[in-house]
Amino acid sequence: MSGHVSPIRPPLVTGNKTYHQITEDLISPTERVPSKAWIIGFILSVSVFAVGAFCILWTIWNGIGTWDLNRTINWGWDITNFVWWIGIGHAGTLISAILLIFRQKWRTGVNRAAEAMTIFAVMCAGLFPLIHMGRIWLAMFIFPYPNTRGPLWVNFNSPLLWDVFAISTYFTVSLLFWYTGLVPDFATVRDRAKGMRKKIYNFLSFGWTGSAKHWQRWEYLSLILAGIATPLVLSVHTIVSFDFATSVIPGWHTTIFPPYFVAGAIFSGFAMVLTLMIITRKILGLEDYITIEHVESMNKVILVTGTIVGVAYLTELFIAWYSGYVYEQFAFFNRAAGPYWWSYFGMMFCNVLSPQLFWKKSWRRNIWLTFFMSIFINIGMWFERFVIIATTLARDYLPSSWSYYSPTWVEIGIFIGTMGLFFTLYLIFCRVAPVVAVAEIKSILKTGGNQYVGPDAHHAHSHDEVEVKAETESH
Repeated sequence: MSGHVSPIRPPLVTGNKTYHQITEDLISPTERVPSKAWIIGFILSVSVFAVGAFCILWTIWNGIGTWDLNRTINWGWDITNFVWWIGIGHAGTLISAILLIFRQKWRTGVNRAAEAMTIFAVMCAGLFPLIHMGRIWLAMFIFPYPNTRGPLWVNFNSPLLWDVFAISTYFTVSLLFWYTGLVPDFATVRDRAKGMRKKIYNFLSFGWTGSAKHWQRWEYLSLILAGIATPLVLSVHTIVSFDFATSVIPGWHTTIFPPYFVAGAIFSGFAMVLTLMIITRKILGLEDYITIEHVESMNKVILVTGTIVGVAYLTELFIAWYSGYVYEQFAFFNRAAGPYWWSYFGMMFCNVLSPQLFWKKSWRRNIWLTFFMSIFINIGMWFERFVIIATTLARDYLPSSWSYYSPTWVEIGIFIGTMGLFFTLYLIFCRVAPVVAVAEIKSILKTGGNQYVGPDAHHAHSHDEVEVKAETESH
C-alpha cells in the first residue's frame, strides 16, 4: 500500500498529466521544427557572440592596451565579469546537488536547465583570465605538468593558480552530473527517433535499457556526484574570493569575503535561473512543469541569500569603522562618496533593498515581478563585483597615483559577446535535450501531481478502488 500524501501539499506538476503526456510535452520540443521565436533568438545570440569574438581577436592582435587599464587599475571589467559569471554558475550545482541530497522535490522542474546554465556560465567565465594574460598563447604556463623548461613551475602559493584547479574541477564534476541526468532522457529520445538521429542518441545514451540495475547504478552515481559537488559549491567561490582576501589592499584583506562571495554567488545564480526558466516556460509551454510553486521556492532562496549579502555589506562597514584603521575606513568611505558612488548605491539598492519585496507571498508568486527582479538582481551583483575591484584599486595609498577607470568599446564588446555565447549554447541545448528532466518529473508525479495532492486531488482513488477499477477494465 502506498504511503499517505498530505492533501494540502502544493502540486509540482499540474494539468492532470499522465506518464505519456509528460513524455510528449517534454520530448516533442526536441523533435519539432524550431519556432520563429527560437530562430530569432538564435540569430541574435550568434550575432552578439560574433561581436564578442571580434573584440577578443582585436585584443589578442593589438594587446591589452586596447583596454582602459592603467598602472593603478590593472583589473577592470575582465575580472569583474569573470567573478560575475562564476557566481551565476553556482545555482546549477546548488539546485542539483544540495537539494538532491536534502530530497527537495521542487528541484526537478528546474534542475536540468540550471545544470546546463552552470556549464555555459563557467565556459564564459574561463575566457576572461585567459584573455587577461595578454599573451593567450602562453596559457600553458598556468598548468603544472612536467616540462623541459628547467625548474620552471607554477607558483602554488598563488590564489590565481588555486582558481585554475578549483574551476576546472568544478566544471568537470558539474559536466558529469549534468550528463548523468541526461542519459535516461537521451534513451527516451532515441526510442522515438529514426535514422541517423536514432544512432546519435543511442551513442549519447550509452545503451541505456531502463533495467532495474541501470536505474540503481544511475541513482548511486547521482548521489556520489552530488556528494562531491556539494563542497565544490562552497569551495569554488571561496577560492575566487582568495584572489582578493589574501592581498594586503584595504577593502580586500578581510576574512568575511569567502562566505560573502558564496552567498552572493547563490543569490545571482538563482536570479539567472529564474530569468531563463520564466522565458523557457512561456516559449515552450511548460507552465505545468515549471509552476508558480517552483518560482516561489526559488524566490525564498533569493530572499534569504539577499539578506545574507546585505548583512555582509553592513558587517564590512562596521568592521572598517571598528578597526580604527584609517586606510580601511577610507576605502569604504571612497566607495560611498568617491567617484564611483553611483555603482555603490546601485549595488545596495538592487541587492539589499529590492529582494525584501519577496517577504510578501503574492509578490513571490507574481511572474512578471519575479522576471523583472531577477534581471535587476544580476545587474546589482555585477555592480558589486565592479565596486569591489574598481573602487578599491582606483584610490590607493598614494594620491599621486589615483586614477579613474572606464571601459573601452573592446571591453564592453567582449562582455556582451559572452552573453551571446551563453544564450547561443542555451538555445542549442533546448533543441537537442529536454529542458526539464523527464525521468525525474515522472518520479514525483504520484507525490507532486495535482491529481494526487493539493486542493484538486482525487482523494476517492484509494488503493483498493484503483485495484477494483483496473480489474474491471481488464474484463
